[in-house]
Formats: sequence, C-alpha cells, structure tokens
Amino acid sequence: MKNHLVAALAYDGLCTFEFGCVVEMFALARPELGVDWYRFAVCAEERGPLAAAGGVHVTVSHSLALLGRADTIIVPGWRDPDELPSAAVIRRLQAAHKRGARIASICSGIFVLAAAGLLDGRSATTHWRYAQQLRARHPSIDLQPDSLYVDEGQILTSAGSAAGLDMMLHLVRRDHGAKVANLVAQRLVMAPHRLGDQAQFIARPVAADEAARLSRLMDWVRAHPARPHSLESLAERAAMSVRTLQRQFREACGLSPVEWLTRERVQIARELLENTRKPLGQVAALAGFGSDESFRRHFRLLAGTSPLAYRKQFGLRQE
Repeated sequence: MKNHLVAALAYDGLCTFEFGCVVEMFALARPELGVDWYRFAVCAEERGPLAAAGGVHVTVSHSLALLGRADTIIVPGWRDPDELPSAAVIRRLQAAHKRGARIASICSGIFVLAAAGLLDGRSATTHWRYAQQLRARHPSIDLQPDSLYVDEGQILTSAGSAAGLDMMLHLVRRDHGAKVANLVAQRLVMAPHRLGDQAQFIARPVAADEAARLSRLMDWVRAHPARPHSLESLAERAAMSVRTLQRQFREACGLSPVEWLTRERVQIARELLENTRKPLGQVAALAGFGSDESFRRHFRLLAGTSPLAYRKQFGLRQE
C-alpha cells in the first residue's frame, strides 16, 4: 500500500456530500495509525471552478490524466443519471480498469461505471430509487438493490450516499486490516460494519409508543445476545403479541425478528473475530448461536465467507 494513490473524479454539478465523504476517508493524514496511508488527489475533465451542490465551488488541480496513474478511482455520485459521461471519461476509466486500477462508485456514480461497460456481467448496487432506471438501461448488470455495497474485487459499487462510507471503510479494511479500519470508524463515529440492507431505510410508519418499545427491545437483545431468544420471549419482553412484534419489525427495518436477530449475532461474531483470539466455539456461544454448525452456516450466508477465513483476513495480527 506504499504510495497508493486514490483519485476522486470531480465534475460540474458535483455531489457535495459524496465528494466530502471521499475526502474525509482518504485525504486526511492519519499518522496515528502507523501505516502507509493513502495519497489523495482530485481530477476533472472540465476547466475552471466546478459548481457543487449547495452553492459550493471546487477548484481542481489535475486533469483526467491523473486516472492513468491512480491505484484507486472513486466516482462520487453523478450529476444526472440520464446524462452519459463524455467519451474522454469513459476512455480513461476503461484504460484504468485494463491496467488493473481499482474503481468504485457511490450512489448515482454507478451510471458512469455502467456507461463505460465496467459492470457488464457483474453484480452491483446503487441507491434504491435508481434501481429500476439502471436495470432498464443496463440489463446485463446483476443488480443487488438491497445491498449497501457490492465488492467485485476490482470494481465496487455502493448504495445511497452514506453507504459510500461503508464501502470505503471496507476498502480500508481490505488494505490495512480490521484494526486500522476500526480505528478509522471510531474517528468517524460510525459503525465498523452495517449488516442491514437498503430495505431498512425506506420510510415506513411506526406508532411512536410501539417504536419506543421496539427500540428498547433491540437494545436489550444486543446487550444479551447469548440468551436463547424466541419469538414468544421477545414478544413478552416488548409487551406485544407475537403478531404485532412481527409486524413492527417488518415495518421498522424490513426484516422479521428472527432475521434481525441473526444479523445482530453475526455482527457480534464479526467483532469478536476481529478483536479477540477466542476459540470459534466460544465466539459462537457468546454471539448466541446454538451450535457450531448454525454459526458457520449463518455467518457464511451473511458475511460471504467462513468464520475462520474471516478471522485470517480481518483478525488481530500476530505480534
């Protein structure tokens, strides 16, 4: 990772928040981490100050030639999904991909990658409100509309704006390991992982008193994951019927209580695998899985790999 150059593609009509997230993640010096942090630069096709959302103007020092030497390229949104990027942008991105550069998009930035043909036959995601438009225009893309981000190795895509932070933190984890990524997450006051999907962010009405009871129940379960929770015990603790509990979970986060509980347990297991050297059986028990087989099956389903492989990739380094 020494001298790894991250380049952000700016443009007139720049998405300010998405661009700011890229700057926050990669442009700030982080000497306290003790690793070779990224070099960062911004490039654009247009000359002159670029207009950004909110009345901000950005002056860019580099032309598109920067993409020819960048190790990672981030497209922070795009000004209009109906507007194709220029031939020059497409050509530069295709050349960068051919030489092995890593290319990522945030939110509507996926339309730039798609126009360059970089997503044909690949899995990808974008903000849920763009999913239908993207699918109609680029049917060869295996769209994963519920995912917060999709990692295809050399190509990564993320959903709504804040999901870009999840994706970029994932890049830091890939490059520098879980310990460094967790420290960066602490600086940003964000969770190291979010296992939910976009379904939980689509607005659904929930009565205030029921929402409060549900929130208290979730907090209590997170504090006691190892207990043998059941639908009946959860409903009793929330002072709801089983049917009401199931309905409220669906309305609040798009998941059943069992699905939500499984995701929380996998999240706890991930944190234990990253930050401790506890045996896998103990990790399974602390996270609340009834058996090692259940632990391995659910972990692979949600994390995309086995607990052992996850620990080898993201766990504590041997001193």
